[in-house]
Amino acid sequence: MCKDCGCSLPRHSHEHGHLHHHQELHTNPQLNDKKTLSVIHKILDKNDVEAAHNRAHFEAHNISAFNLMSSPGSGKTTLLEHLKEYTALNYAVIEGDLETSRDADRLIAKGIQAHQIQTGSACHLDAFMVHGALHHLPLEGLDICFVENVGNLVCPASYDVGTHKNIVLLSVPEGDDKIEKYPVMFRRADLVLITKCDLLPYFDFSVDEAKAQLKKLNPDTQILEVSIKDGDAMRAVVAWLNDNLHHAAGESQ
Repeated sequence: MCKDCGCSLPRHSHEHGHLHHHQELHTNPQLNDKKTLSVIHKILDKNDVEAAHNRAHFEAHNISAFNLMSSPGSGKTTLLEHLKEYTALNYAVIEGDLETSRDADRLIAKGIQAHQIQTGSACHLDAFMVHGALHHLPLEGLDICFVENVGNLVCPASYDVGTHKNIVLLSVPEGDDKIEKYPVMFRRADLVLITKCDLLPYFDFSVDEAKAQLKKLNPDTQILEVSIKDGDAMRAVVAWLNDNLHHAAGESQ
């Protein structure tokens, strides 16, 4: 699946990304093939054009768009469900999953506008899928559109979907080792939420170690410790969103 969609092509925006890209080309036989590389580049280039179109669409409606990425079960949908209790911001959600509309149904039951994308076998959303979803959401009056990407700690980071900022969730039960093991997504994160922090007493998870790893990979990322049971933590997430509303408009990933 990934060999066909372009997820395997390195797309780091940091200076050290060029080194990673060079190393990948020599260690991945698929990426040594010029024909394969050409096809992947064409896919990604078309996606980037559509992503720019999506961003322009959001900005025309004065909407800030945030891409939520994480592994399955880290708490993306739960966070969006409970966020409504702490903010007056009007937000809608584009949901991505391989099958079912369960997450969108959960949000709609909470009074949150949501549209489900069922990707079938695709391990991530792309800009074209998000564009299609925008035609199913009433955008007037929205402050924020969240794109809840497919649960996957690798592939979604390779595709610009037209949002302004990337929010990555890492839950305590997953372990603090996931940051170094799956670095691509964390390098692209504007905000990392360490979720389910109410479970810290029961898991071998070092918040200090996680923060050290994150700052080593991405010195500019912001980090918040979150539990939906902690009102102060949820208000800190809302504060970050408010701080980034003005800056989101007109910026790209």
